[in-house]
Amino acid sequence: MELTDYNNCVHEWADALFRFACKCTGNEEDARDVVQNSFEVLWQKKEHVAPAKAKAFLFQVAYNQSVDNYRKQSRVSYKEEVDDGRSVWQGQGDLKRVLERALNQLDEQARALVLLKDYEGYNYAEIGQITGLNESQVKVYLHRARKVLKEYLISVEHVI
Repeated sequence: MELTDYNNCVHEWADALFRFACKCTGNEEDARDVVQNSFEVLWQKKEHVAPAKAKAFLFQVAYNQSVDNYRKQSRVSYKEEVDDGRSVWQGQGDLKRVLERALNQLDEQARALVLLKDYEGYNYAEIGQITGLNESQVKVYLHRARKVLKEYLISVEHVI
């Protein structure tokens, strides 16, 4: 990968990678770190990554970093859960807040699978490469995640 290819990747995929990282981490600051680290890893491995495979590589790195971040946070013995009303979709309506809360009901892996498939448009094979799962596992885990989302969204207390 040449410098121009790398710059094209940054220009083309930075926003989508940031949206994915925001939804995976639930925190804009963590998402910025994930995106920056993802591009740093791409730069370090530029000789081994073909420009056509850069998008999948970036999302795989971002996914792995989000999972690592989640594991680090879960090891902390205390959690400060302050809802100050701010979110990634601040001010964009009730539906998006409900969808965000629904996604937050999922564990890290399930949320990432839903985001990769339904938000980013990856196919099952690509998701398998990114997450290290086989296609059957991706389908099963994605089905389970969608089932949890459906149960959350159709419950009376979450109806808008």
